Amino acid sequence: MSNIGIIIEEKAADIGNFLVGRLLPFREKRAVGPFVFIDHMGPIALKDYQNFDVPPHPHIGISTLTYLLEGSIQHKDSLGSDIEIKPGAVNWMTAGKGVVHSERTPEYLRHSEKHLHGFQIWVGLPKNLEQTKPAFHHTEADEIPVWNEGDLQFKLIAGELFGRKSPVPVHSKLFFIEIKSKTPQKLSIGKDLFGEVAMYILEGNVNIEGNTFGGKQLLVAKNATLCEFETGENATLYLFGGEPFAEEHFIFWNFVNSDKEIIEQAKLNWQEQNHEAFPLVIGDDKDFVPLPKAVLNGKLSK
Repeated sequence: MSNIGIIIEEKAADIGNFLVGRLLPFREKRAVGPFVFIDHMGPIALKDYQNFDVPPHPHIGISTLTYLLEGSIQHKDSLGSDIEIKPGAVNWMTAGKGVVHSERTPEYLRHSEKHLHGFQIWVGLPKNLEQTKPAFHHTEADEIPVWNEGDLQFKLIAGELFGRKSPVPVHSKLFFIEIKSKTPQKLSIGKDLFGEVAMYILEGNVNIEGNTFGGKQLLVAKNATLCEFETGENATLYLFGGEPFAEEHFIFWNFVNSDKEIIEQAKLNWQEQNHEAFPLVIGDDKDFVPLPKAVLNGKLSK
């Protein structure tokens, strides 16, 4: 019997002026461990007149994780953070009771050709931290644990795994790891995993129980402790997972919480531009993403 519980096909989603490949949430699988949202951005080539621009928008009840493989994004938020995200670095913003941020092509790149490729991820917060004060942490690429085992390279982007720990200040038991193989390799790593686990294959292919899988799919295991697979040559894959929360987390647009009433209040606060609940983004306060009518009417975001 296969250990693959569900295969989620990457689907296109519009985040403003940019199309991404959405992996989570999925109608049959709303989360994997604490991971409630995963977008694969690109790879895309942008002309000298094209830029990545997501104006100020709010979040509650999650930590956002941005990890780039190519390109650059300027992050600004209502805490006063203003930092350029470069490949290999990790941007970790804990929204808690409410934060606002923008993501744009840096000024010095706005009139030149460029590429953009990476992941944007939301990690749910434990119930006791959903209303915590917002916080921001940036981890440089050279601070992320990287190690080799033969023809395999491991990079622990966030969380704890294989006896190592990323410096990204996560709030629950989780892991987000990159594995690269130069040559075909068999891995039996179930004894090291915990909670739930999903695999995303970025490059090459992976053989699982006699079946070959390639890109643009998120493979969710039935049992993380039975995780075994064989990588192809020059393969790059990512494992996301960890302990799921006991309570359900609801998603309405950019708002995540285990309490629907808190989400309803956040919707009103953003609709009314309540700057006590959602302060302005420092250095980027001339426009904002309006609350979609479907969200105001109480429909779950897709």
